[in-house]
Amino acid sequence: MQPYGIQSMLKEGYRHLSGLDEAVIKNIEACKELSTITRTSLGPNGMNKMVINHLDKLFVTNDAGTIVNELEIQHPAAKILVLAAKAQQEEIGDGANLTISFAGELLQNAGELIRAGLHPSDIITGYNKAITKAVEILEQLVESGSETMDVRNKDEVVFRMRAAVASKQFGQEEIICSLVADACIQVCPKNPTNFNVDNVRVAKLLGGGLHNSCIVRGMVLKSDAVGSIKRMEKAKVAVFAGGVDTTATETKGTVLIHSAEQLENYAKTEEAKVEELIKAVAESGAKVIVSGGSVGEMALHFCERYKIMVLKISSKFELRRFCRTAGAVAHLKLSRPSPDDLGYVDSVAVEEIGGVTVTIARNEQGGNSISTVVLRGSTDSILDDLERAVDDGVNTYKAMCRDSRIVPGAAATEIELAQRLKEYANTETGLHSHAILKYAESFQFVPQTLADNAGLDAMEIIASLYTGHGSGNTKLGIDLEEGACKDVSETKVWDLFATKLFALKYASDAACTVLRVDQIIMAKQAGGPRRDLAAAAGAGADED
Repeated sequence: MQPYGIQSMLKEGYRHLSGLDEAVIKNIEACKELSTITRTSLGPNGMNKMVINHLDKLFVTNDAGTIVNELEIQHPAAKILVLAAKAQQEEIGDGANLTISFAGELLQNAGELIRAGLHPSDIITGYNKAITKAVEILEQLVESGSETMDVRNKDEVVFRMRAAVASKQFGQEEIICSLVADACIQVCPKNPTNFNVDNVRVAKLLGGGLHNSCIVRGMVLKSDAVGSIKRMEKAKVAVFAGGVDTTATETKGTVLIHSAEQLENYAKTEEAKVEELIKAVAESGAKVIVSGGSVGEMALHFCERYKIMVLKISSKFELRRFCRTAGAVAHLKLSRPSPDDLGYVDSVAVEEIGGVTVTIARNEQGGNSISTVVLRGSTDSILDDLERAVDDGVNTYKAMCRDSRIVPGAAATEIELAQRLKEYANTETGLHSHAILKYAESFQFVPQTLADNAGLDAMEIIASLYTGHGSGNTKLGIDLEEGACKDVSETKVWDLFATKLFALKYASDAACTVLRVDQIIMAKQAGGPRRDLAAAAGAGADED
C-alpha cells in the first residue's frame, strides 16, 4: 500500500509518533519509571539495588550515578534524565539521585496538568518562573556565617561532609568523614579552588573492617618490588617510562661469530653497556628505580649489585601519580638522570596487609600532592560501596572549596521551598500558575521518600513539617533515627548550597526539555529484525 502523509517523505521502515498521547505522555511515563527505580535509594535509609551489567559484573549499591550508568538506558527521553544526573555528578559529585527523582516528579505532575487540559508551553513557562523563584528562596535559606570557612579545619570540613557521606554509608559517616577530611586537607593546595579530586586515591584491600582503614601520605601500589631489596629510607627516585632493559635496535643486523672468544666478548660488551647505564643512575644518587615497562634480568642483576630498589608500575596513569608523589620527571629510556629530574620519598617499603603484598611510598614531609585512603572490608561489594562514599566525600570537599555555603538538610529546605512557592503561585495570574503550584508540590516527594524509606508515616511527618515551617521554624527537618521532626541545628544535617542549586536547575532543565518534545521520528534498525519501540527510539537518538 502506498504510504501517505509524513510516511511518504521518509524511508521505508521509519516510524513517526506525534501528539500528546503518542509522544509527550509516553516520554513522561518512561522518565517516571526511571525515577521510580532511583527514588527508593534516596537518603540514609535508601535501599540498595542489585545491578548485573552486560559483562556479568555485579553491583550492589544505592548510588544513583552508578545505577543509571550500569542500566544502559535506551529510551531517548529517559536518557535526558541520565545526562542531567551525569552533569550533576561531574559538577558536584553528589546529588544525582535528587536530580533524577525530582525531574521524574516534575514530569509526573506535568502529565496530570496535560490530562487536565493545559498545554505543555504553559507548563514550561510556569516551571521556568518557579525555578527562578526557587533559586531566590534558596539563597535566603543559606545559614548565616557559612559563606567563609577554613578548608584546612577538620571539624568544619566534617560538619559539611556528613550528610553526603551518610546518604551512602549511614552509621559509618563519622569514621569515613574523618578519613576523607584528613586525606583532603593533606593534599589541599595553597589556593583551595585548585583542589584536584584525583590527588586523593583509594586502595581497596580485602579483609578486616572499616575500623582498620587508614590514611597513607603517599601512594599504595598493589604490587611487590622487583628483586630482593624490599625497603629503602630517605631515597632519591629515578623514573623510566620505557622500562629498564637493553634497547633493541630499530634495524635488524646479522653478526657473524667465528670463535668462542668472539662470542664471549660479544656478551661482555652487552653486559658492560648495561652496567655502565645502571652505574650512571647509581652515581646520580638514585636509590630507587621505577620502571614503566619490563625490567630485564641483566639490568636487575646490576641494580642488585649497586643496592638499587626496583619497582614496576605498568599503568601510565599510576606512573604519573607516582611522579607527582615523589616530585620526579619520567625519562623515556634508561639513561643518567639529571639531579632536577630525580624525585624524593621518605620511605619505600613492601608490606603485607590482609594477605595482600603492597608497596607503600611515603612522603611525610611537605611538598606531597597525593594521599591514599586504604579501605578494608570483607567483600568486594562492600569495598566498592565504601569507595563511592569516599568519592562523594572528596567531591563534596572540592565543592566546599569553591562555595562553602550550606542550607538546612533532612528535607527542611524542600518543605520551605514548597511552602513559599505555593504562596508565590497564588500571587500569579494565568494558566502557568497551576504549573508553579505543581512545581511546589513536587518538593514534597523528598520528605515523603525519606519517611517511606525509613518506615515512618509519611503523611504525619509532612503535616508536622508544614506546621513547624508555617510557624516560622525554617530549619525543621526529619530526624530519621527517632522518627520525629527536629531542628537540623540539633541533628547537624546540613547540605551544600551548590549541591541543591545545581540539582534543582538540572532537574528543571531536563523536565522542560522532555516536555518540549511533541514528535518522535525513528530510523529503522540497520540489519536484523526490528526492535521494540523503546530500543528503536534509543538507536535513533544514538545515530543523531
